[in-house]
Amino acid sequence: MTSEREAGGRVLAVAVYDGRLLQVTQGEGGPWTLPSGTAELAETPGATAERVVYELTGYLVDGTEPLGPAAGESPDAVPAVVCQLLTDSPSGGASLPDGQIRWVPFAEAERDALPPAVRHYLQGHSPV
Repeated sequence: MTSEREAGGRVLAVAVYDGRLLQVTQGEGGPWTLPSGTAELAETPGATAERVVYELTGYLVDGTEPLGPAAGESPDAVPAVVCQLLTDSPSGGASLPDGQIRWVPFAEAERDALPPAVRHYLQGHSPV
């Protein structure tokens, strides 16, 4: 999963901090989702996740932990990359306004429609 991919492949960013997951929405009343975007030519999934989180939210993250497919999940599932927060406040260059960016506790995020690999990761890393 860390190999270079052709341009056009979608990547999910699983940005986490202090037991919370970063989610975005593209409009009023729209569903809350993981930040995601399309890989550029020769861009690794980790680099795509880092770029997408920064472009959408202004947060700097380190996308170095690719998630493999969960048991029973198709090996062709959209790649997801766990990203650790590097800055505690976003830059002013985010394309989404504050009202379309939120941090939710893992337990709350687990109730959302998440890919199996992401759900499995959150369950294994939920604070006790």
